[in-house]
Amino acid sequence: MKSNKYMNWFFAAAMTVAGFSMVACEDEPDKYEVSGGVPTVKYVRLTDPAAADSLLVGQYMSNTVCLVGDNLRSIYELYFNDQKAILNSSYITDHTLIVDVPKNIPAVVTDKIYMVTQAKDTVTYDFKVLVPSPEVNSMSCEFSKPGSEVTLYGDYFIDDPNVPLTITMAGNVPVTNITKISKTAVSFILPANAAQGYLTVKSIYGTGRSKFQYYDTRNILFDWDGSHGGLALAHGWRDGSKVWKAEDENSIDGAYISFQGQELDGESGATWAEDPFSFNYWPEQGNEEYPELSSLPAFAEMIKQYGVSGLQLKFEVNIPAGNPWQSCAMQLVFTGNDVVTFATGTNAYFSNTSVPRGLWIPWKNTGSYDTAGKWQTVAFNLSDFNKTHEGTACDKALDKDGLTGLTFFVWAGGVNGTTCNPVIMIDNIRVVPIE
Repeated sequence: MKSNKYMNWFFAAAMTVAGFSMVACEDEPDKYEVSGGVPTVKYVRLTDPAAADSLLVGQYMSNTVCLVGDNLRSIYELYFNDQKAILNSSYITDHTLIVDVPKNIPAVVTDKIYMVTQAKDTVTYDFKVLVPSPEVNSMSCEFSKPGSEVTLYGDYFIDDPNVPLTITMAGNVPVTNITKISKTAVSFILPANAAQGYLTVKSIYGTGRSKFQYYDTRNILFDWDGSHGGLALAHGWRDGSKVWKAEDENSIDGAYISFQGQELDGESGATWAEDPFSFNYWPEQGNEEYPELSSLPAFAEMIKQYGVSGLQLKFEVNIPAGNPWQSCAMQLVFTGNDVVTFATGTNAYFSNTSVPRGLWIPWKNTGSYDTAGKWQTVAFNLSDFNKTHEGTACDKALDKDGLTGLTFFVWAGGVNGTTCNPVIMIDNIRVVPIE
C-alpha cells in the first residue's frame, strides 16, 4: 500500500509538471513550428562567418554545414545519402539550416541530400559526403612470416561491393587473400613474396599508406643474433645471456630473449628478479663493440631528423596463454652516461625517480595479459617515457643525451596485480620514427 501511495504521488507530480510545461509552451509566441510547402536550397556553405563565401559541394562526416535557401522550416527530416541527420530547431530558420553531416558511412551512395516535409514530399540537392581514405595505423605483428594471418588496425577500411578494398605490399606485391574486413580492422594472409616496406590500402574513397613498415629492420638495437645488425647480447651486469634463447619453435625471427622462471608477487610488483626478468646495456668507452646507442649511424640520424618526441620504441612480444602476465610493470629505461656506463656499473637508477622511463602494464585494466602464444608488435612513443618506477610523473624529460643505454626490467609499477609466473618472449628491439 505504501508503494502505491508513493507511485500515485509521483504520477500526480509528473502530471503537474507536464501541465506547467504545456501552459508554458502555449505561452511561447515565438516557438518553432514546421511550416508547410517545400524547401528550396540555393547552396551549402561553411558556418564560419569568415568563410561564408566558400560554397561546398561536399563535406566530411561529422562536420557542420549550413544550408541556405527558402522555406527551410518546412524540412521535417533530412538525409545525407541514406543516413538520417539530427535536426535542431534552434538552428533552423526560413533561410538557413545548420546541421552536422552524419558520422556513419553511407551504405547506399547517391551523392544527394534528401529533404522530407511533414507531408512526406521529398526534395533533393546534389551533395557529396566525403569519407576519408583508409588510415593504416598499426599491424598485429610487423615481423610475421609469409603465409601467416595478420591484422591491420586503423579506420575507414570500406569494402564497397562495386569497388572492393585492396591491399598492396612493398614492391607492388598484391594481397590476394583477405580474410576479414571491418571499418577499423582488416585481416589477410601475408603473400609468399612479402617484402620489407610500407603497405597501401585502397578503398572507394582513396588510398592510404601505412604508418609503419612491414619487417622493419631500420635501427634495430637488439635482435639477439646479429641478423639485422643489432646486438646479440647486451652489456652490463645482466647482459641477457641468462634469458637468451636460440632459434626454436617459438621464434619469430631467429634468436630471442625470454623473461621467465620466477614467480612475481602480486603486491605492487614487489618481486626483485634481475637475473630472470631483465637485461641492461651500458656503453663502454673505448670499446667499439659496445658504443653509445645514440651514436649508431641510423639512430643518430633519426634523432637529428625527428627529435626524441618524433621517435618510438618497438619490439615483438609473445606471451603464452598458459603463462599470463598479471603483476609488475615492464620498465623500459633509456639511460644516459650521467646515469650509468659500463665503467660506473650500478643498478641504483632502477629506483631513481629522476630517471624517466616508459612503463608497459598491459594487464592493468583486465588483470591478466597474454598474446595466446602469438607474436605481436608493441610500440611505445619516447614522449611517453615520463614516469618513475612506481608510475608517478617524473620531474625530468627524456632527451637525446639520455639515449646511450637501455634496460628492460619487469618490476614495480605502482599497481597491485596477481601473483603469477609469466613467460615473456621479446625480439627485435628498435627505435623508429612515428610516421
